[in-house]
Amino acid sequence: MKIESKKVIVPADVNEVFAYVEDLNNFKSLLPLDRISDWDSNNDFCTFKVQGTATIDLHVEEKNGPNNLVLKSGEKSPFPFTLEIFLNQVEGGTEAYQKVNASVNPFLKMMVEKPLTNLFDFIADRLTAVFSK
Repeated sequence: MKIESKKVIVPADVNEVFAYVEDLNNFKSLLPLDRISDWDSNNDFCTFKVQGTATIDLHVEEKNGPNNLVLKSGEKSPFPFTLEIFLNQVEGGTEAYQKVNASVNPFLKMMVEKPLTNLFDFIADRLTAVFSK
């Protein structure tokens, strides 16, 4: 299953945005905090529980700064996936979006595709909001 978030323009330089997203301590600020618990993180790793569902753990797989960051799910996650963050310098800031590639069966895909799409669109909007202050 592949999901691509909407593309947003973050009002900041691509290097500044990359520095923010490559530190997974900052990932918490991009999530819907009313649906997240048991947060733990360091620069290259984070884990959290999504309300009513599973625990997710992510670690940095590749840093191709300042344009691409690849995060990979760990053993606690309910299914294997990669999350790629793409950043491109454009006039007025940085274009940002994410691509998720998950290994899920067709039944699970039907259940998780829409909520995951909404989550990654939320993350894109939050990234814009963080730099709009």
